[in-house]
Formats: sequence, structure tokens, C-alpha cells
Amino acid sequence: MDVAGETVGEIAGGLLVLVGVAPGDTDADADTLAAKICGLRIFPDSDGAMNLSVADIDGSILVVSQFTLLADIRKGRRPSFIGAAGPHEARAIVDRIVDQVRGQGVAAASGEFGAAMMVSLVNSGPVTIVIDVAGGRIV
Repeated sequence: MDVAGETVGEIAGGLLVLVGVAPGDTDADADTLAAKICGLRIFPDSDGAMNLSVADIDGSILVVSQFTLLADIRKGRRPSFIGAAGPHEARAIVDRIVDQVRGQGVAAASGEFGAAMMVSLVNSGPVTIVIDVAGGRIV
């Protein structure tokens, strides 16, 4: 992941996690998400079945704050981001997720909060999973 041509976060293999934070998301929500993404069995075992977690494969997690996940496009053509938490609240939750992932023994990297980032992804699968921890909030 690059900001202004400089690499600010990268992993060799594992998960790219795009995090949208809504007002009212809590530390407990962040802890639940971190535990879920560290333990989610979505990597193939020797038989090709999705039985291994990112921890099992010694992978890493790249966490990217992505307020646009909470865009409301029900009216008009311009998305509304009123459902996204403000920068101070969102940064605290995203930072907590990264800290909790690391606390579970999984390497984690993140971008530069609020910056225009160029995120590159090589998607094996593809497997994309939406995790809604707080009933419509942390996505």
C-alpha cells in the first residue's frame, strides 16, 4: 500500500481487511472483529478444503480504514457518508483492531489513516467475506 509513492504498509500473504467504522462502534466490536479475522478458517489445507486460518498459515493481515464501505446510495447519485464515524473515533477503532490482531500473534500492517492510498491486491480465489460485527456497523 502506497501513499504519495512511498510504501506505508505491506504483507507477503494473508488477508486484506477493509474496515468501515460507524458511530457507536466500540472497543468490544474491534476485539470481536480482530478475533474473528485471526481465526476465520478460509485458507485451503492440503486437500484444498477451507480449513486453515491466517494464523495457521503464518500469514499477515493488512488493515485498511475504508469509510466508503458505509456509503448510503439509496437516494440520488452521490453517496452519503453520514453513516461513517468521524476520523477521531474511526482511527481509534482501526488502531485497536491492528493492536488486537498483533496481540493474537498475527503480524499486522496498516496504511496511513485518512490518506489517499494506492492498495494493490493479488486475490487468490477470489474469496471475499463481509463481516458485520455490530449489526450494521464495523464492516
